[in-house]
Amino acid sequence: MNTRLGWLAVIGAAVLAGVVLVVCVALFFGASVVTRSSSEVAPSDQYASNGQLIYFTGRNQRGERIPFEGGPMWLSNWLYMRGGGCATCHGADGRGTVMMGTEVPSDIRYHHLIEEGHEEGEEHPPYTDELIKEAITMGLNPAGEPLDLTMPRWHMSNQDVEDVLEFLKTLDGEH
Repeated sequence: MNTRLGWLAVIGAAVLAGVVLVVCVALFFGASVVTRSSSEVAPSDQYASNGQLIYFTGRNQRGERIPFEGGPMWLSNWLYMRGGGCATCHGADGRGTVMMGTEVPSDIRYHHLIEEGHEEGEEHPPYTDELIKEAITMGLNPAGEPLDLTMPRWHMSNQDVEDVLEFLKTLDGEH
């Protein structure tokens, strides 16, 4: 009987320690997320336009986080937990940055999107302004085929997508 009570005490202590550990981790990460959402999201007046704000933060000037679907699970979790927008993958200059593994996001600078020639393996007409908006919101290339599944489909208002398009044009120094 003594052995049985001893084991129950050990198991009870282990369960209690596990619960304390889970609560501590939850409090640490919960506080971290709250702090991040209130202090790391730069005020909208630090950006020249609504499009630039969305591109870098995934939020618009009304303070709304732009909802999206798709994209790889790790990216979706990153964007929801830490925030972020197009620059998270495409980089500050729109040229694309190396992501996890070997996947490299496309160059989304405006002049690159509208030019006739494309990278090897890309066989579609050049983008137009309307087709760029479809790529952002519906994940379609100019031929109407789905973009890679790593590209989130952003659910934004017509004004917000217009503003992002105008910002993409500034990455080339056109505006």
